[in-house]
This record gives sequence, structure tokens and C-alpha cells, in this order.
Amino acid sequence: MTDIIKELEDRGYIEQLTHEAEIRELFKKESVSFYIGIDPTANSMHIGHFVALMVASRLQKAGHRPIILMGGGTATIGDPSGRTDMRQMLTREQLDDNVACIKKQAERFVSFEGDNAAIIVNNADWLLDLKYIDFMRDIGSEFTVSRMLAQECYKNRLETGLTFFEMGYLLLQSYDFLYLNQKYNCKLQIGGNDQWSNIIGGVELIRKKETSEAYGLTFKLLTTADGKKMGKTAKGALWLNPERTSPYEFYQYWRNIGDTEVEKVLKLLTYLPMDEVNRLSSLKDAEINEAKKIAAYEITKLIHGEEEAKKAEEAAEALFGGNRNTDNMPTTELASKEISILDAMLEAGLVSSKGQAKDLINQGGISLNDEKITDIKYMLSEKDFKDGYAIIQKGKKVFHKLI
Repeated sequence: MTDIIKELEDRGYIEQLTHEAEIRELFKKESVSFYIGIDPTANSMHIGHFVALMVASRLQKAGHRPIILMGGGTATIGDPSGRTDMRQMLTREQLDDNVACIKKQAERFVSFEGDNAAIIVNNADWLLDLKYIDFMRDIGSEFTVSRMLAQECYKNRLETGLTFFEMGYLLLQSYDFLYLNQKYNCKLQIGGNDQWSNIIGGVELIRKKETSEAYGLTFKLLTTADGKKMGKTAKGALWLNPERTSPYEFYQYWRNIGDTEVEKVLKLLTYLPMDEVNRLSSLKDAEINEAKKIAAYEITKLIHGEEEAKKAEEAAEALFGGNRNTDNMPTTELASKEISILDAMLEAGLVSSKGQAKDLINQGGISLNDEKITDIKYMLSEKDFKDGYAIIQKGKKVFHKLI
């Protein structure tokens, strides 16, 4: 079998491994069942899930079997990792609807046919019927409170209020791994590096209860050059659902990444061979824009398909070529043409607050129909909607149609 662990390393995916020597040997000699967990707290995955899906895809292409675990049970609690407050509790109906939507997105990355066909499971099927006393005696007795409180995901919440309800998340996720190990011979859990504590919990639980092989692998989170998570926009998260983030907006996000982020994005989020990644990443000055276009097209094609990627690419080229009227441009329908420029920017999702809108105008960063806006009190009217639409431009690269 191919040395998939080395391949993942070469492309910059791997952050940490448990039992590193054992994992390397195991993946060279047999097909391994592994799982990745996705909590359905929304009806779409976002860009934060993208790296995980790519790792799962590459592992399957190397001959290993993915288990996509939908956290219909654990999502009723919510993972406290990286949180400063408690997550919103969702109803069973909301969770079931979210699971169905996310399943469709996962199918773009892993195959459900062949010898190592992926399977999708929902931990609600085994967690919701657990009996509390039996579970705590069997599983809870394997975890010490002192060890749990030493973990970053809990330490960071002690001052703001960590509930006992949330502390149970580690036990449940660890039990998920044990359940999958027993039923499907699952030997590896993968996840972002913020999941390290949860993954270690499951690995140690299996090795105690089953005395069998269990391993963990975490991959690097997708961050910008200054260490912030990628995928944050004025509207919020960069979603994989076209109804929440249009293919054009999705394409434009990757088209506008920083020069220093090109190599990372090409390595982690495309299937381009490393020779091509290295060639594109080595481009300098104006030429690096060609690499960004390729990255944007390849990533959009993975998420939305080739047809939508071509439409987004053509729309972008038309915009910068001077053709402002395009059906693929992000569009917002206003209730009235009599609206302040601040409210119009807010409704269009170009800013997250009126304060941010004022700053952009004062800095000369906003144009309306190719005319620079300098007055923060400017009111749009009938004259701004020539041919039934108006175009707001933010900076040099972001265009939005108002109708």
C-alpha cells in the first residue's frame, strides 16, 4: 500500500500522531477503518470541515475505509473545545434535518462504493438510549476529573462557567470511538488539532477496555498567515452550502487570499500534484494571481462542481473586465430603493456593522456604480438603480448587485 502518512506529511496535513511508529507500520500493511466526527450544529458544513474531508478522501484513495460519524447525539450537548460560552441547544428535529443536509455534502469527498466503501453513522443511534448509571459505572469510571480539568478545552471555561453537562462531551466522544472499534474494527480517529484531548480520551479508553489497537491523528487547522482561522467573512462563516454562501462568493474568497497563503491552500484543499503546487507557489508579484485563480477554481469545483466553478470564474473575469451586469454576481433584493448606504451595505452582507461601513467609506473603500462614496449619510434613490440595479464595490475586488 502507498505510504499515505508520508503523503499527508508532505502536503502539510499532520499536526500530531499517537503511537507514531505503530501508525506508520499499520497503514503500510493493511486497510484501516478510521472515523471522523461532524457535529450537525448547522444545516451545512463550513470551511473548517474542509481539511478533515480532504484527509478522509486521501486516506480512502490510499485503500482505507472512512466512517463518517454524524454527531446527532453529541450535538445535543455541543463540544466545549475552543468555546467561551455554551453552545445553543438544538431540538431533535433540527438535528435530524442538519444530519441529512451534511450527509449530502460529505458524499462529494468520499465514495460509498467499492471494497473500502465509506459508511455514515449517527451516534444518536447508540447514545440516546444509554442508561446513565450503567454508562457512568462502565465508562465514567475510566476518567479522572483532575485529568479532564487539566485539558485546555476545560481549563479555558472554568472561569466563565463550565457545566457538568458539557464535561460529559469527552466521555461520549470517547465512547463513540469504543463503539466503532467494537462494531466496525475502527482503529483510528482523525480530527483537527483542537480535538486532541477528545481523541486521546477515546484512544486510552479502547486500550483499557479492549486491550486492542487504537490511534489518533490530528491535522492542522486552516489558518491565515497571522494565525487566524480562515473562512471568516463579513457575513460570518464560509459555508459549503450554496444557499448560505454562493459559489461566486466562495470562489472570490479563495481568489482574494494573501500571497503567503497560496501554498498552504493548494496543498491542503486541492488534488493538484505537488510538482504543480510547488510551481504555482513559487510565482512572484503579479504572477501569483494566476496561482490564486487556479486555487479558487479547483476548490470551488470540489465543493460546487465544475459547472458552478466555471460560472464563478467567468463572472469574476467579466467583473474585472468591466462588464458589471452578470447574473452570477452576489445579489441582494432591497425592500425599498430609498435606503441609506450604511443599511444597504449591511443588508448585502458587505459589513458586519454600521461602524465598519462608516470606516470603509471614510477610508475611500466604497463605490456605488463606479462613483466613490464619501458621505456616510448618503441615501440611495431611484436614480442609483439604472436598468433596475445598482452595484456596490468594496475595495478593488468585491462587487455586489442591489435590486
